[in-house]
Amino acid sequence: MKTWNAVKIAKAGYIIMSTLFCAGGLLLFLYPCETPFVLCHIGGGLMILGGIVKLGGYFSKDLYRLAFQFDLAYGLLLIALGLIMIFRSEEVIAFLHFLMGIILLSDGLFKIQTALDARRFGLAKWRLISVFATVTGAFGLLLIINPFKANAILMAAAGIGLLSEGLLNLFVAAFAVKVIGKKGPEHTPEVIDIP
Repeated sequence: MKTWNAVKIAKAGYIIMSTLFCAGGLLLFLYPCETPFVLCHIGGGLMILGGIVKLGGYFSKDLYRLAFQFDLAYGLLLIALGLIMIFRSEEVIAFLHFLMGIILLSDGLFKIQTALDARRFGLAKWRLISVFATVTGAFGLLLIINPFKANAILMAAAGIGLLSEGLLNLFVAAFAVKVIGKKGPEHTPEVIDIP
């Protein structure tokens, strides 16, 4: 029961975090010329929240261990980068696109591996995870290379990348988080899909 509750809380946290990333991505896409300092503080706060949620997911015990398998190191990285964005925002602004690109590219690559592992487990939605992981990674690479002339276009691309990151994590939480429960008097294991 403790395992089920821990995984349920981790999954809920993932969904909330992903929804916030989607909302942040849409806002950044629709209003790309906002103040970079505000972007640093909001982005840093989202990264810290995301890191905490990822750490919680890592220490929960979902059946397949797919969704949270890289979240210890990635969660710590997000927290560290979030703190840097908040407390060193003046220095970060010049390479904010590069920082966001690294985050999106690394998570995209990790989630491609998650999708391939999900395929081996026989999970039907592995292709959907793979597609969004590839799109997220591609936007991360685009932000690192930064072929854009206008800052507004760069920020709009960052918004699309952040939206893709949020959708990717939503799909991973929805399709790759399972837990073993008990069923019947014999207590035979049963895979439970947590809503």
